[in-house]
Amino acid sequence: MNNVSEIFGCNVFNDAVMYERLPEATYNKLKSTIKEGKGIDRSIADEVALAMKEWAIEKGATHFTHWFQPLTGITAEKHDSFIAPTDDGHIIMEFSGKELIKGEPDASSFPSGGLRATFEARGYTVWDPSSYAFVKDGTLCIPTAFCSYCGDALDNKTTLLRSMDAIGKQALRVVKLFGHTDVKRVVTTVGPEQEYFLVDKKMYEARPDLMFCGRTLIGTMPPKGQEMDDHYFGVIKPRVAAFMRELDSELWKLGVLAKTEHNEAAPAQHELAPIFTTTNIASDHNQLTMELMKKIADKHGLVCLLHEKPFKGVNGSGKHNNWSLSTDTGINLLSPGKNPAENLLFLISLAAVITAVDKHQDLLRISVATAGNDHRLGANEAPPAIISIFLGDELTGILESIEKGTHYDSTELIKMTVGSDIIPYIRKDNTDRNRTSPFAFTGNKFEFRMLGSASSISDANVMMNTMVADVFKDYADRLEKAEDFKTECINIIRESVKEHKRIIFNGDGYSEEWKAIAKERGLLNLESTVDALPYLASEENVKFFERHGVFSRNEIVSRLEISLENYAKTLHIEALTLIDMMNREVIPAITAYCDTLCKAVFNKQRINPSLDTTVENELIARLSAANSEIYHLTAELKMQVSKAEKIEKEYEKARFYHDHILKTMEDIRRYSDSAEAVVSKNYWPYPSYGDMLFRI
Repeated sequence: MNNVSEIFGCNVFNDAVMYERLPEATYNKLKSTIKEGKGIDRSIADEVALAMKEWAIEKGATHFTHWFQPLTGITAEKHDSFIAPTDDGHIIMEFSGKELIKGEPDASSFPSGGLRATFEARGYTVWDPSSYAFVKDGTLCIPTAFCSYCGDALDNKTTLLRSMDAIGKQALRVVKLFGHTDVKRVVTTVGPEQEYFLVDKKMYEARPDLMFCGRTLIGTMPPKGQEMDDHYFGVIKPRVAAFMRELDSELWKLGVLAKTEHNEAAPAQHELAPIFTTTNIASDHNQLTMELMKKIADKHGLVCLLHEKPFKGVNGSGKHNNWSLSTDTGINLLSPGKNPAENLLFLISLAAVITAVDKHQDLLRISVATAGNDHRLGANEAPPAIISIFLGDELTGILESIEKGTHYDSTELIKMTVGSDIIPYIRKDNTDRNRTSPFAFTGNKFEFRMLGSASSISDANVMMNTMVADVFKDYADRLEKAEDFKTECINIIRESVKEHKRIIFNGDGYSEEWKAIAKERGLLNLESTVDALPYLASEENVKFFERHGVFSRNEIVSRLEISLENYAKTLHIEALTLIDMMNREVIPAITAYCDTLCKAVFNKQRINPSLDTTVENELIARLSAANSEIYHLTAELKMQVSKAEKIEKEYEKARFYHDHILKTMEDIRRYSDSAEAVVSKNYWPYPSYGDMLFRI
């Protein structure tokens, strides 16, 4: 690997490159746009485009693309070359400011939830100057927003930027009231930790369920899983280490701040964590990370699985969204400081988050609701489907004292020793880490742990930004009218804690006791995607989003339709895949093995009628019974799928898939797995869990 400081950002049209290549006036205008979140000055577009093109060509680029994030969960690209014809039959390399600012892909071919009809094809991609352009695979990639001909958001970036504007505007009002008049902008920052599995490519290609669905629809656990905890943070295997090193190198070239990598809890599971950056850039970088994980894994004879639950019986994969608020002057609004009990800006920001999470539990749950994530949430490996906040004892104590109007005796910094003089003491944090909490305070940020590993981080951050913006607006309205600013701050914090403390829970989120407590507190328990999604388009939520200009009513309805349709399509593909696996492989394999056993019984009895054939007969009976159940359940599943496809309303269709088809698929799996446990490995058609999880 080359020197990291030399390769980092080498394929990015970043600030250093712009400073070197742009005229000073142009650079200053563009820099102001990026730093302060202002609209782009179109007069500089041609100069920026020229410099960008020349730089990209030097990097080997021959094409450019508007790189955008439609509502498919992945990125999209349409490549155009730089060439333009000349009168003498030759070409020149051109790239204009108009081409930089606006592109025109076909909007009707992407999910729109009814916002666009098939014959209404025009859509626009619009340059996002706040996210640097980069060169990837010989193409200049320009991060853009994607909207319809009528201006409706058809992507994840547009609404994310809107939500960042909303929280920036309202948080800035509060920050300035605290005397920070030099602050011009408040932004949210995110560090998304990415979990994933690596499996051997040959084994992957032998599993139709992994290829078509991203998860195994059948499969029994090997004798050893993750119960010994020996994979977590264990020594990284050479093949995986080689993949990680190349991944780091390629991410660094694109300016992605890849920082931490390690083995996760399940065998064959790993994690990559970046350093924090501005939320829209973090979202772009996470999309690049997922793309490169898949591409680089292939080079190493591996496949990267980003499904939330690729293997039943071991931990699934999430994406921990570490979220915070910072000013352009370097103030972190969620940093407690040395004396959090006296830090009013921190406490009012903390109160705003607590209030927002309690008021909008439904939106947070919706932001992580997918068919894949339903297999993971609440499975004693990830946060439960019930939203709660972990604060730790100190912060909880401070808020309780404010609520009661009592003085909080701040504990001094605790030094911890481990009992050996040679080991230096360490400073104890003011909160522990609670891995069972969906929304945990972890020092100077909140860690939202419910996101699925395959999802864009945009949805969750749109919700978080907007709901906290709404609370900051209420706070700012009160504080701007306050006669006694400090007293009003304390009153706001006290009232917020009193009204919304039910959302705070510092205990074991996996326990059955917590479910009962949450129910008593009136907290939502939306166990599945189809339970959660209808809340999105409630009149209260529509007005909430419209109030801050993040979603229009039509955009909300469209996203509800897309989410329901995606849920049904996901289960439709899984059901068809399972039917195919049963009919073409599993049923014939069991039949063939039973035939072998029958022949063994026949041969034994022919040689000596008194020979014991109890084992063979019991296996035949057991497998024949299982095969019969599989056969009839598979036929039933096929009929259910046909029935589901005739249901016109998206919610009713999604509900049918959840209530009936998913259950039948689980029944088939149960019988298939019981058969796999006793069928000879030579007969079973698919690589086993043991092979896939432990042979890399």
